[in-house]
Order: sequence, then structure tokens, then C-alpha cells
Amino acid sequence: MRTPRKLIQICLLSAGLLHAFTIGAQPVIKVAGGAYHTLFLKSDGSLWGMGENDDGALGDGTYNNTNRPEQIVASNVTDIAAGYYHSLFLKSDGSLWTMGDNQVGQLGDSTYITTNVPEMIVASNVTAIAAGWNHSLFLKSDGSLWAVGWEYYGQLGDGTFGNSATLYGTNVPEQIVASNVTAIAAGEGHSLFLKSDGSLWGMGWNENGQLGDGTYTTTFPYGIDLPEQIVASNVTAIAGGSFHSLFLKSDGSLWAMGGNTYGQLGDGTTDNGNYETNRPEQIVASGVTAIAAGWDHSLFLKSDGSLWAMGNNEYGQLGDGTTNEDNHNLSTNQPEEIVANGVTAIGAGAYHSLFLKSDGSLWAMGRDDYGQLGDGTYSTNVRTFPYLGTNQPEQIVAGPPGYNQIVVQLLSGGNVSLSFLGMAGTNYELDWSASLSPANWVPQATNPAGAGGVLVFTNTPDATTNNFWRIRSVP
Repeated sequence: MRTPRKLIQICLLSAGLLHAFTIGAQPVIKVAGGAYHTLFLKSDGSLWGMGENDDGALGDGTYNNTNRPEQIVASNVTDIAAGYYHSLFLKSDGSLWTMGDNQVGQLGDSTYITTNVPEMIVASNVTAIAAGWNHSLFLKSDGSLWAVGWEYYGQLGDGTFGNSATLYGTNVPEQIVASNVTAIAAGEGHSLFLKSDGSLWGMGWNENGQLGDGTYTTTFPYGIDLPEQIVASNVTAIAGGSFHSLFLKSDGSLWAMGGNTYGQLGDGTTDNGNYETNRPEQIVASGVTAIAAGWDHSLFLKSDGSLWAMGNNEYGQLGDGTTNEDNHNLSTNQPEEIVANGVTAIGAGAYHSLFLKSDGSLWAMGRDDYGQLGDGTYSTNVRTFPYLGTNQPEQIVAGPPGYNQIVVQLLSGGNVSLSFLGMAGTNYELDWSASLSPANWVPQATNPAGAGGVLVFTNTPDATTNNFWRIRSVP
């Protein structure tokens, strides 16, 4: 059955149309967040990216940042992973490709040379990928686990810690576990994996208890260099943050361990002295279906399609709309509902968050100074909360047949009407900005849509400031 559509008409008063653009097409099916860049896949197998590109992590052949999604690979991409300054992806033939920073060999190409174009590392049989700060993990079809890159904390799990002769890393993939590995996750300096019996294993940095083994490794090199079993059975999903880890059990329960300075564990503590835990603790008893861990914030989905978040919110990465400049409430130590329904997948960068909705649309919130949200702006405001970002979800790419947004620059002239093809039942917001360098979007009140779905500005554009206006979908 086709999705019902309606025509939204924007009436722009006392102004002239200079420029308008839209983004749309295939639905988004996967998303991944790096430190300051974002990757996503569309249903046609195309790979797209936006954000920081100083080290070539976008793989577009340049070292230029971009605040709009750009296509990197046209087809046949099946999976993606974003590290701190590097990226991984798989193709349908099972080949592994990498691009970006390579100072400690995290690309696995046998060099320590950064590249801004994708290069093939393994020709076939790769089935899953994960990217940490400066290390990479992948699985092969025989269930073997392989690792490459930074091993300063033992995060590769090969029985060694990095040394200065190799800049603390290895630049050729090495096999860590021979068989039976089914899932992988990489944090800043630690690694997690699951085996076919549902057991959870970890290695690497453990100074904050992020491995959950009941210890804190507080002396150099602050980690464990061989895989150790953390939970014996029933684990179904894993996620690694900077100082914390999350996992799900087969009963839908959410568990967490590690650093908790900003409440990223969601256990109701932070500033009472209980900053971290080195044992897994249950956060939610049931109904959780997916998890993602940022630098010091956490996201999860429930079976009803609701999105929940906890932890650091300095850049608005939780998406809860808090903007109180007086109390600067920068974090929450308990899960809070952000979107009530319709969310199907999530991803977390260092300080930004991403999610997909059931219509194939991509949404983002949080830090945006490198364009990692892909909304056409570089948020550079460091004086008002939330710093350098947006604190409410905004739609970046819409599922068909709608469009993400139309941005219009208005100069002096007559009245202008611009038609917008939206989706029935979708909420839209009108925003205003005096400039795009950078844009500071200010939400505008709108009248209820009248006959034909006409939305009218309650403000009249001021031609002397060359106003910019946009329409966008909101939750």
C-alpha cells in the first residue's frame, strides 16, 4: 500500500526567491557515528557520509569537511563502521574496505599512511565490522575474529601491549579467535565480542571497569591483553563507549558497566561518589531491542519503537530539548524517552546521536561543528547552551516520497509561494536564520494547516537581512 501524501505549501510574504534545494530518494537502512563524522547506507546499497574529513574518513578523495550528505560509493555496500578518524565498510562480495587516519595501522593496509579514498583490505568472506578510537575489528564467515591498529591497552587481544617501535599499533590484520564469534563491538580503547553460546568476552582498557570483570586495571598499561569471559550466556547484543559498555540479554534486559561520570550507565547515580562500576548491572528489565554507546552517553530502543537516552548532554546529544542556560543541566543519570515510537535503528558518535524511523528517514541531534549532523550548517555557537549543536532531533534525510527540507533565501520583491511535497501525518516546522555562515535556525510558530495543507509564516521576512527560511520534519 502506498504511503499517503499531501501537498504542503509555504507562503513566503514580501520577499523574492533566490535559491532552494532538497534532499530525498532511497530510504536509509543503516547509520554509524564516528567522533565527528557520520556514515549511512541507503536501500540501494549506496554509502553516504558527512562531517569531519581532515584525515579522509569520508573517503571522498578530499580532506574537506562537509555539512551535507555526499555519496561515497554508489552501490553494493552492506555494512558500515565509523571510528574516531577512520571508517570501514563491507561490500556484498564480502570484501572489507577502509579509509581515513592510519597513524597506528588501523586501516590494516600494511602501512601507516592516511588515505582519503577507500582501499580494499580483505577480498572476501568478511561478515561484520567494528571501529574503535584507533583500532578495527572484523569477523569472517568461519566465525574467526580479526583485529588491527592501536593496541596500547591490549584492545586487540593478541597477548601484547603496544610498543613505541610500532607507534603502539599493528598495521596488518591478525587473527585473535579462530571460530564461534558472532558479534563484535569496539570502544575507545577496549573491545567486546560474543560467541555462539551467548557468552560475552572483552579485552583492552579497563581503568574504569568497562570490561565488567570485577577489577579496575589502574596501573600501566591499564588494560587486559587477552580475551576474558565476562558473562557466560544469554547475551545478544553489545556496544562499547569511551569508558563504558552496554549489552542486552535474550530476555530484553539492558546491562551496563564502566565509567559513569555523566550518568551514561543510566543507574540513577553520578555525583554521589559512585562514578563507575566494574560489574555488569541491570538498567532496564525487559523490552530493549537495540543499543548504542557514544563517548559518554548511551541510547537504546524498546520493542514499541521508542528511543531512550542517558548520560552527557552538553551538546544536546540526548535530544531532549533542554536549553536552560541558568542551570546548565548537561546530563541525566536515568533513561529518558526521547521519541515515543517509530524508531527502528540507532547510532552514536562521540557527541552526536543518530536514529532511523520506520519510514526510512534519518534523524540526528547533538554536536555539529564539523557538519556531522548533515543539516547544511556548521554549529559554532560556544556561548549559549547547547554548545556547538542542536538539542532536538532534526530530520536529515527523509524516507520516500517526502523530502528532508527546503531552504530558501529571500530578497526584496513580491510575494512568493513554494510548494513542498510532504507525507501525511508528518509534523513540519518552519525555521528562520539571518545567515548561513553559520546558520542559527530559530523555530517559527505556524498556523494550523488549512485547506490544501497551506502553512503560513507568522513572521514577515526582513529583506534587508537576506533572510533564510526552511521547512523540516520534526518528531
